[in-house]
Amino acid sequence: MDAKKRAELIERYRDGHRAVLDALEGITEEELDRRPGSDDWTPREVVHHLADSEMTSAIRLRRLLAEEHPVIYGYDEKAFAKRFTLGRPVEASLAAFDAARTTTAEILASLTEADWGRTGWHNESGPYGVETWLRIYASHGHDHAEQIRKARTRS
Repeated sequence: MDAKKRAELIERYRDGHRAVLDALEGITEEELDRRPGSDDWTPREVVHHLADSEMTSAIRLRRLLAEEHPVIYGYDEKAFAKRFTLGRPVEASLAAFDAARTTTAEILASLTEADWGRTGWHNESGPYGVETWLRIYASHGHDHAEQIRKARTRS
């Protein structure tokens, strides 16, 4: 991946929190708990997932950068969403999502070429490096913002 593509993905990563806030603007309590389909997540579950995922992803990146060939572990996102949503307000999760993104974007902006080549192993998907991490998480917020928008328009 060249420096221009990295910069574009980092900017998309930085913008993910804003995209989610835009998708949530004016949302009602009823809309937060709207489940568009039997297997779909509610906007509330999406927000709590984003906090869990961003905190997890922030540690994954830090491990890739600080440890030699770390093993990166997956987690059961659905179990987290089911266990940790339980009607909780979304504000703290939005703040955690923002903080994880802000601090991680600062780290991304300071990486050297050698840092970008660092790798580890994901226990579910195999080889996993810093660039792989960026490709995955650059659009994560935007993808879930779209999921929230769709949930709000379905009855």
